[in-house]
Amino acid sequence: MRPLVHPSIEDITVEGILHALSDPVRAAIYAQLAGSASAASCSDFLQISNRHIPKSTLSQHFRALREAGLVRSERQGVEVRNTSRCSEIEQRFPGLIKAILNAHKVQAISGLPAKKPR
Repeated sequence: MRPLVHPSIEDITVEGILHALSDPVRAAIYAQLAGSASAASCSDFLQISNRHIPKSTLSQHFRALREAGLVRSERQGVEVRNTSRCSEIEQRFPGLIKAILNAHKVQAISGLPAKKPR
């Protein structure tokens, strides 16, 4: 089994974060993770934004979030547990994640349709 690779905090870029969160499903996953006090498994997100997400697609979403430095993933038996790296990113880019999550919340509340994935 390949090890899960996480970028160091110095290698995380604003462009990488914005690219990872440009997908509405990934943004919804990250918003949920960031608001959670505990780690969540990938299977906790099989139903998100009123859509069923296939496991293979979900794995790709978590890989994009992990490679952007937004989440830390750890294998525990057959599960992968994910936590947000908000506090680390806050130190590197103060206010960035809070602004993005606030905009995501405003969009969700206003009922504006998120761009559908292609």
